[in-house]
Amino acid sequence: MTRMRAGIVGTGGIAGSHARALSAYADQVELVAIAEIDPQRREKFGKEWSVPGRYPTLAAMLERERLDLVHLCTPPGVHATDAITALDAGATVICEKPPCLSLAEFDSILEAERRNPGHFVGIFQHRFGSAGQAARRLIRDGVLGRPLVAVCHTLWYRGDAYYQVEWRGRWDTEGGGPTMGHGIHQIDLLGYLLGDWTEISARAPRLARDVETEDVSLAHMTFANGAVASVVNSVLSPRQESYLRFDFELGTLEVSHLYGYSVDSWRFTPLPGSPAEEHPPWPPEGEDVPSSHRAQLGAVLASLRAGERPPATGASLRRTLEIVTGIYASAFTGRPVRRDELTADNPFYHQLNGGSGA
Repeated sequence: MTRMRAGIVGTGGIAGSHARALSAYADQVELVAIAEIDPQRREKFGKEWSVPGRYPTLAAMLERERLDLVHLCTPPGVHATDAITALDAGATVICEKPPCLSLAEFDSILEAERRNPGHFVGIFQHRFGSAGQAARRLIRDGVLGRPLVAVCHTLWYRGDAYYQVEWRGRWDTEGGGPTMGHGIHQIDLLGYLLGDWTEISARAPRLARDVETEDVSLAHMTFANGAVASVVNSVLSPRQESYLRFDFELGTLEVSHLYGYSVDSWRFTPLPGSPAEEHPPWPPEGEDVPSSHRAQLGAVLASLRAGERPPATGASLRRTLEIVTGIYASAFTGRPVRRDELTADNPFYHQLNGGSGA
């Protein structure tokens, strides 16, 4: 089997997760090149992972290398430009969260995807743990009855030192605060499990950090299936937790973790006297695959080998950015926002702060 050729753009902390994932599939893909503007970081990363091709820019890398996969590990503000460049070079792009800074940028990426052979994949690894996959099957098959109530909390802590990095906490370079940069992982899993949404009411104040963006947000969501959810995103929470809870007609399914889960992170409570109590649908059978970059990359590689569209692309990926956009739009306008309002004539389609600069 011919191995795919991969390159990584940006060698900050998250790039190591991509390199480790690639090394787990060394029989299928080879990390042949990196692009990093800082020469010391470039050489250090290149030596650590034995990467032969080391370039100062994405353009230089693409000029010299034929790549099947380009992994974007750069700050969010350049994701859209770099993704379009890599797609136009014929590669599939695997992009760290957030995918880009706005729905307008995302639609530009989709347009580049349509005219090229590659795909734009967003890294949302929580979809790919075996427990998350099992939960999706249970919901899809109606085993737990209708979903009624959900909770989606990303309660993390980031002190003032975290925001000394120049691109963090700014609308023009990070796109938003914890809603965009932190809670988006749990938001993605919420949408992946419950499907499309219809309306959001939200607040996004700045309570403690000296930044442009919010440092906490709270939202109420209604889904197309009638379920309602509360969503909280925070960087002000000393006891950190990533927590999702789903209350169905026949029981409650919940997961608590920080940056990644296994089956043991989940708990199911059946409705007393229900079929789910007599025949518990949880825990799932089979191998316990933790949520991780490795799990997602395996799914992407399998799809590409089969000639299929990889998961976490297209409409399902756009939905995640739509939820984030809806939270900001409601917070800035002070009113509920419907999903069908987020069209090209809406200022929040173009910038998550609606262009207010506040």
